[in-house]
Amino acid sequence: QINTLVQGTLGYLDPEYFHTSQLTEKSDVYSFGVVLAELLTGMMALSFDRPEVERNLASYFGSSMKEGRLLHILDQNIDEANIEQLKDVAHIAERCLRLKGEDRPTMKEVAMELEGILVIEEHRWGSDNVFSEETENLLKTAQSVKNVEDGIGGSGIINSYDSYSLNQISMSIGGR
Repeated sequence: QINTLVQGTLGYLDPEYFHTSQLTEKSDVYSFGVVLAELLTGMMALSFDRPEVERNLASYFGSSMKEGRLLHILDQNIDEANIEQLKDVAHIAERCLRLKGEDRPTMKEVAMELEGILVIEEHRWGSDNVFSEETENLLKTAQSVKNVEDGIGGSGIINSYDSYSLNQISMSIGGR
């Protein structure tokens, strides 16, 4: 005889399961939303060491998002330099944590949205790298190499930039 019992950890288990005793594809989405909320806040899914309104991270995260307090609940160790990406991930987590499964995105939608955030971030970094290479190439092109007598009969090379070239570089960089 085979018994199938749901083994779930409180704080991660889909709230709909408590009413229907059925797990759906959207149950995993809810659990993933809890994981995202944990990553963003640095808090455990369930903690009796926190004040009552904060004990269940999913509900605390959801109410904090509705009240516009994301920045207040973010983990202090998170670099807020990419605040737009953090807000996007938090919005995904909020949607994953909706009480009704039908109101949650599918896991495929979540994956696509997270990948979209990653692509935007990689593109932003990629642009910086291209800009650096472009700037370096401009500097190399603008550089003029002059031979000078060192007074002892030998010659040395001095790398210099003429003011016209530097002006052109700063104009092309500033014009972006």
